[in-house]
Amino acid sequence: MGVHGGAGESSLARLGKHTRAAEHHWPQTAAGSTVVLVARSNMHGLRAAQRAATEWASGSLPGIRVAGLVVMADAPGRLPKEIREFARVVGGGVPHLWNVPWVEEWRLGHEVPKELLPKDMRIVLEQVRIAATTTTAGFPAK
Repeated sequence: MGVHGGAGESSLARLGKHTRAAEHHWPQTAAGSTVVLVARSNMHGLRAAQRAATEWASGSLPGIRVAGLVVMADAPGRLPKEIREFARVVGGGVPHLWNVPWVEEWRLGHEVPKELLPKDMRIVLEQVRIAATTTTAGFPAK
């Protein structure tokens, strides 16, 4: 679920056979739904992720499991220290935090087959898949 416009949820959803973009909305059929939050690596995106994580943690979304937060690079290169630190703070409110590197081909509107993505990106995708299919964690405490 992209927590703001342009988060990258559609790009990620296209890479998984059993995933779909949530169009920035919590699932309406909440019972047993698993969500991966997606945000861009800028302050606007991370604040939106923080709001979504807080809403989920409040217990107001019964039956929804958050597997974690994927932070999609908003530019090539290393993130500024302030953003890296804030991403860790926000990620502390969900079970897992993953960082997806910049993919120039996506910026240009090109589809990139999963097997041609950078190795670190493929590792993140596998970690997200595992976390999203694990049913024992990811619900807020009662």
